[in-house]
Amino acid sequence: MRKPVSGGLVYSTDSGRMCPVCRQPLGACVCAANAAKAPAGDGIVRVSRETQGRGGKAVTVVRGVPLDEAALAALGQRLRRACGAGGTVKGGVIEVQGDHADRLLEALKAEGYAVKRAGG
Repeated sequence: MRKPVSGGLVYSTDSGRMCPVCRQPLGACVCAANAAKAPAGDGIVRVSRETQGRGGKAVTVVRGVPLDEAALAALGQRLRRACGAGGTVKGGVIEVQGDHADRLLEALKAEGYAVKRAGG
């Protein structure tokens, strides 16, 4: 999130109170919406393999990708295509069916993300 500009416009007789960050009327301010969309994290994407709660089937899970929902869905589709497997994107987490951790590590590194293998 951007920092407020010191000495910026705070009130306008035309539109009322103004946002100190984007300098838009408070009714049209998008700062809060953009802040809510930005995922919190340390900037490292973690790839792990999970089987719990899936009947023993392995699923590779990618967490910590700093993207909004639409971009995350597109990345998930590219990763699933690279592995030739199915999967889903739920709650900011990409799940790819099967044990594809090494393949996903390489694909994410190729896209420019800082990637770590998490868990065993």
